[in-house]
Amino acid sequence: MKFPWFALLGLLCAPIFAEERKPNIVILYGDDLGYGDLGCHGAKGVTTPNMDRLASQGLDFSAGYCASSTCTPSRFSLLTGAYPIRQQDTGILPGDAPLIIKPGTTTLPSILKQAGYVTGVVGKWHLGLGDGNLDWNGSIKPSPNDIGFNESFIMAATGDRVPTVFIRNHQVVNLDPADPIQVSYKQPFPGEPDGIKDRASLTMDWSHGHNMAVVNGIGRIGFMKGGTKARWNDETLAADFTKEATGFIERNKEKPFFLYFATHDIHVPRVANPMFKGKSTMGPRGDSIVQFDWQVGQVMETLDRLGLSENTLVILSSDNGPVLDDGYKDEAVEKLGDHKPAGPYRGGKYSLFEGGTRVPTLVRWTGKVKPGNSDAMISQVDFAASFAAMTGVKLGDKDVPDSFNVLPALLGESKTGRTQLIEHSQFGGGRLAIREGEWKFIETGKGEGKAAKPALFNLTQDLAETTDVSAANPEVVARLSKELAAIRKAEKTRP
Repeated sequence: MKFPWFALLGLLCAPIFAEERKPNIVILYGDDLGYGDLGCHGAKGVTTPNMDRLASQGLDFSAGYCASSTCTPSRFSLLTGAYPIRQQDTGILPGDAPLIIKPGTTTLPSILKQAGYVTGVVGKWHLGLGDGNLDWNGSIKPSPNDIGFNESFIMAATGDRVPTVFIRNHQVVNLDPADPIQVSYKQPFPGEPDGIKDRASLTMDWSHGHNMAVVNGIGRIGFMKGGTKARWNDETLAADFTKEATGFIERNKEKPFFLYFATHDIHVPRVANPMFKGKSTMGPRGDSIVQFDWQVGQVMETLDRLGLSENTLVILSSDNGPVLDDGYKDEAVEKLGDHKPAGPYRGGKYSLFEGGTRVPTLVRWTGKVKPGNSDAMISQVDFAASFAAMTGVKLGDKDVPDSFNVLPALLGESKTGRTQLIEHSQFGGGRLAIREGEWKFIETGKGEGKAAKPALFNLTQDLAETTDVSAANPEVVARLSKELAAIRKAEKTRP
């Protein structure tokens, strides 16, 4: 039987017309990880070989920003492309808060889902769940699966907040119906241990707060009863999340995927697996950095083993700057040594100084992104518009309102990213700073130190923000103050 000539022609031409597979996208999101916590940024007392390798194989940004100096608002902005000021309920949420991203909102995962991606989130969520009247023992809706994710394996809030259980899609994992979960952020459950009356028995003492429910010998925020078999083990938390993240990659290796791996490290309580304990000179905080680096390495190893590295865009960053004592006596201050968690920047978590929002930002796409360093100014709020442009998704006028397409800068094709950037602190009524070129203006309001009053810094001359030059530059203060007011009033900043 002769092979039809037109069939042969079709086979020969097929590769020419076949659509090139879109790149996989992986976001490795640290928690409270400072710019200076990486070896490639001068870390002392801790080694981070996997993050250092990622930096050497890709672009290392010196002006990569998260949207806020605390977790919930940063995560909100990353996923929605909107500044935290666009919504009233973006402060640090309790563990029983309702989902603050409304189903139907255009989000980063929904954009990529529209582009044909399988989308998954693993790790810390902290954006609320349910509609305000949540039964942890039933179907948990809405959840990440209702705002663009195909798959989710998360903790509801943070490691120091109840409920201390995993949630897969719409259900608590390993829940025994005979031992239902009860959660309250108002009053304790009689007969349950708490961090005040049972303080002497704690395996990790608290310095402030974190003295309500006791789970695994550690005081938490909020009260919890039941769900005994469903509770996580703090020492295996990182490994459990990593197994889920690499499993997602394994399952979806044949199609374009987006993985948002929001690790818990290095957030409190810092309880590293025994194989990482003592691997730094900085106690639990340093050991948790080592553990986070291991998680990064596991994901990179999985991509390499499956032959996916050359077609996977990997971004590593953090939700805000570093913090030492964040509620537990874990020797973070005492064992700091000469390590500088924020690197050359002032401030950290909760702060409007650069150390609060200028965070590690590494971008690797083997064969596409030329390794090196970049001082282009980019923000996590821009991921949504940038990936929409990369994957050919057209955005509506009201979608991702503050997200700019900075894809050329993100991929190292341009030395210029944003020309103007907003930094946010949830304290002081949602206080803002604006960076424009060399200038950084912090508006008035409740805050730390001299910055409680309006302050202006020249970041080119004063990277550490030590000298307020507002008095000498009243015209710059007036202009930036006016621009901040206009941004607050506007519904969006995206062109």
